[in-house]
Order: sequence, then structure tokens, then C-alpha cells
Amino acid sequence: MNKARLEAFSDGVIAILITIMVIELKTPHGVTWEALRPMVPVLLSYVLSFVTVGIYWNNHHHMLQAADHVDGRVLWANLHLLFWLSLVPFVTGWMGENHSEPIPTAAYGVVLFMAGLAYYILQRTFVMDARSGHNTRLASAIGRDGKGKLSVALYLLAVPMAFLHPSIADALYVGVVAMWLLPDPRIENSIQPRRS
Repeated sequence: MNKARLEAFSDGVIAILITIMVIELKTPHGVTWEALRPMVPVLLSYVLSFVTVGIYWNNHHHMLQAADHVDGRVLWANLHLLFWLSLVPFVTGWMGENHSEPIPTAAYGVVLFMAGLAYYILQRTFVMDARSGHNTRLASAIGRDGKGKLSVALYLLAVPMAFLHPSIADALYVGVVAMWLLPDPRIENSIQPRRS
């Protein structure tokens, strides 16, 4: 199966999600800096979600670059990931409008946890295909994926932390983003031609 169609569809969905998030930003009813003050939590939620979705897009792109085979299992695993990412605009808006409230902050964590889990499942689906001789380059690049597993664990930890203190959950969300902002060279190195 041609991976270009999967990549194009996924890119389109992710572009729409980012567009939806920015459309949800409301224009302030004033011309002073003070008019922006109530919007700070909304803007911070938007920035966090934009970067999070951007990280997923970047990693998804690299994963598909290293993959050489796509089958029906991969298509379903990819749709599973896109489903959870499609909920990011909703929980972003809810958390931004109700900053420091436990339930919206926890809901944000649930969606990010499920998106992280879905990405892990997609990655594993590609790696399982390596047993049949496909995607071996990707499987070797991913390795044990400690960073990915840690991200999912931190998202899961953030959910109960939101009920203890939403700021702890927010710090965990920012921590995961910070962890992924540094480029992960594993997959990129695997798709670069070797120098002699």
C-alpha cells in the first residue's frame, strides 16, 4: 500500500485541527493590554496544544519516512491516533476557558494520554511488521522508545494530579512538550544515507 496517501490524509487532518484551535481564539473587546489579561490562560492553552500537535505531526512524518510498508492494521492504528488528536481542540478550549479547574485539566490529560497511547500503538504496529521483513529500518531506529513510554506515563500521572492541584498537571504537560522539543535523531538518522 502507498504510504503517501496515509501521510497526505494525516497531514490534512492535523492541519485542520490546528486551524480549528486558532479559530476558537476570540478577539478581545478592547484596545489595551488589560483587555488581553483574561485571555492569557486561553492563549497559553493554545500554545501548549499547538506545540503538542506539532510534535505529533513531526514525529508522525519521520516515522512514515522511515517506514517502507503500510497495511490495513497501520491504517486503523493511524485513524485511532487521529481520533484522539481530533479531540485536542475541544479540551484545549475547555481547559483554557476554565483554567485551574480540575475536571477540564484532567480531561486534557486524558486526551493527551490516549493520543500518546495511540501513537505508541501505531509505532508498535509498524514495528510488528518488521518481523515479516517490512519496516526493519524503523524498528531498529525506534528501539525501546523510553522517551515515548515516559511521555505516556507522565500524561497518565497528570490526570489524578489535576485533582490534587491543576498546576502540577499543567507542569507535567509542559514537561512532556519540553522533552520533545529537542529533536529526536533516532528516526532521522535511520533515513539519512550513510557516508562512506
